[in-house]
Amino acid sequence: MGLNEQIVSALPELGYGLLMTLCLTVLAALFSLAMGLFGCFLQLRRFWLWRGIGRLYVSLMRGTPAIVQLFVVFFTLPRLGLGGQPMLAAVIAIGLNSGAYVAEILRVNQDLVTRGQREAARTLGLSRWLTWWYVINPQVLQASLPMLVNEFTILLKTTPLASVVALTELTYAGQIVIARTYETTQVLLLVAAGYLLIALPLMRIAHQLERKGRRT
Repeated sequence: MGLNEQIVSALPELGYGLLMTLCLTVLAALFSLAMGLFGCFLQLRRFWLWRGIGRLYVSLMRGTPAIVQLFVVFFTLPRLGLGGQPMLAAVIAIGLNSGAYVAEILRVNQDLVTRGQREAARTLGLSRWLTWWYVINPQVLQASLPMLVNEFTILLKTTPLASVVALTELTYAGQIVIARTYETTQVLLLVAAGYLLIALPLMRIAHQLERKGRRT
């Protein structure tokens, strides 16, 4: 079954949707990592208020639907003078949601750093913050890389939610082409191929990191 002329003419439109999906994935993943680091740091604090804020963030993001979070962000931005920016809303909402899972991934790997390393850092005069940033965090990030790559693969598969706020990512672009050409199967196969084009390198990286971790 070959592509008809209508589908061929729509390839640039699908290509634009693919580019928007790639941009959204990269930006949301970076924001997710930043929020994950921050959420993990808060949960490890001794002061109950900071620890409670960190746990509340993780519970809210993991316990409510991502699409609801997206609507909340999208309709809150205009109150801050940032309305009409679906990409920004999608990056924030998807990044916040994924960041909660990243925070948990980093938190459960904290025990990989031995007490001796922590005590040595404190003996050298490093504060708890500097110890976490320079001694603990690099080791935890390295050990968490396979799980983080898997989480960002899941994040990629969350990006179609952005279509509900009129962001022309790959799925939304496919819906537009289907409405115009009535070629559902061929368009959806091309959309699926686009996601695989992004996801397969991520899955390959995760597999290689897991093999490297087993060797070490």
